[in-house]
Amino acid sequence: MKDSMEENQETDVSALCIDVSKVKSLSGESRKSDCNNVRYADPGGWTPLLVLGGATCCLGSALPAGYNIGVMNNPADLMKSFCNDSIRENYNIQLSNHELQILWSAIVSIFLIGGVSGSLIASWLSDRYGRKGALIMGNICGIVGAILFLLVRSVNSVEFFLIARVIVGLSGGLATSLLPMYMTEIAPLKLRGAVGVLCQLGITCGVLMGQIAGLKTVLGTPESWHIMLASFSPLCIAALLVTIALPESPKYLYIIKGEQGKALKELKRLRNMDIMLLQNEITSLQQELAMRSTSEKWSIQRVLKEPTVRLPLFLVCLMQAGQQLSGINAIFYYSNSIFLEAGLGITGAQYATLGTGVANILMAIISVPIMSFFSRRTVLFLSCYLCAGCLTALCVFIILIHTASFMPVFCTIALLAYVVFYGIGLGPIPFFIGSELFDVGPRPAAMSLGSVFNWGGNFVVGMLFPSLQAAIGPYVFLIFAVITLILAQVNRVYLPETQGRSTTDIAAVMTRGFKSRPNAMLAT
Repeated sequence: MKDSMEENQETDVSALCIDVSKVKSLSGESRKSDCNNVRYADPGGWTPLLVLGGATCCLGSALPAGYNIGVMNNPADLMKSFCNDSIRENYNIQLSNHELQILWSAIVSIFLIGGVSGSLIASWLSDRYGRKGALIMGNICGIVGAILFLLVRSVNSVEFFLIARVIVGLSGGLATSLLPMYMTEIAPLKLRGAVGVLCQLGITCGVLMGQIAGLKTVLGTPESWHIMLASFSPLCIAALLVTIALPESPKYLYIIKGEQGKALKELKRLRNMDIMLLQNEITSLQQELAMRSTSEKWSIQRVLKEPTVRLPLFLVCLMQAGQQLSGINAIFYYSNSIFLEAGLGITGAQYATLGTGVANILMAIISVPIMSFFSRRTVLFLSCYLCAGCLTALCVFIILIHTASFMPVFCTIALLAYVVFYGIGLGPIPFFIGSELFDVGPRPAAMSLGSVFNWGGNFVVGMLFPSLQAAIGPYVFLIFAVITLILAQVNRVYLPETQGRSTTDIAAVMTRGFKSRPNAMLAT
């Protein structure tokens, strides 16, 4: 610790005033040798290390999580048949259709239980072993789960199937908590929203890849379904190797570990600039360190009890749950039947469903520049209102689907429009908003809790949607529309604009809990 503090003293902000000749050599322009010039130096954009980190986290952590969500749908009958045969051969028990459906529901939903568990331990892991170390553990969980998937068919074990689903769920829960936190901590302020989209982008790509892998023409066959389940593992292996070489989060090193010298070295690597041009970021790190030094360690229990973070915690959990309760997974669940009603046929409906996945990916890609140029509030509200409108229209069109020949086409348009508008804001923003509302101290615990609500909302929709659909039919989409509107209205009152602002400033306007009016303060 003493060595790191001595190294920090050598690079202290007060010593970052540089002479004219050095500034000239770095910028090509004559400047005065005072600290004000350094303070406003551009910290850089997409450097090679930042791009590598984003690609590694997106493809190696988020994509496998999405893959394990989407891969279970198309070949479900094949895997149900295996489970039925395995139980009969191993235990001499013949399952009824109802019992088999219960077993299959357990195999599918236990992934979400793993996701909740991963979200809960992500906070502790990220502070104990670092952001990189926790991401590596998530990759290892994915690899172990893939190995078990490969063994399921040869050992003829449903238990292996269940354990593998829990472990890959654990990996997914870690990914959704850690990826946005790590990427927003290593990115410069102006790219914070853009890198925050990477989690949603990876998940949507993974869902599509899982749907494709499950086609009969790919790996959805009786001989290869176990290989299909493990096909994401090469990405986890590659990510594991690359993550080792990535920089650790400078904020984690500087504020949590107290290794200021190492933190500044990692910051220099990330920005690909001389450390003396990064005074703005270093000042921000010092401010957060000063705030942390006067407070206790932030655990999940403390975050839940601390009144000064009550409002941002509420917003993070609300947005994470609301993202799922807006009905996105129900839309994907229902899309196949809508396309069948539109006369596309079974094969055509399957490929049209894949088309919705492609649309979701394209919107996630488009949302990267959108987050850089437009305010979070504007994008979120626009997305919520348009999604609610599409859900309402979809409900009406499904009710009238047999009244006119063009109604199935209207249903298809409403469904695709919902996917597009969801991908603009309601999809990506909840994943990274926690990293913008919280300082580095309470951030891991808050984002872990938010991820728990995301997985919990996913579980609720998966369990209740089929029953609600059977009971009230297409009117179930009105429930999703109302939830989406409520989400927008609550955020209109309490969510501050976070684009281009430091987390310290944002947190300061929310310390009075629900008595806070952060937007009124911004207006003044």
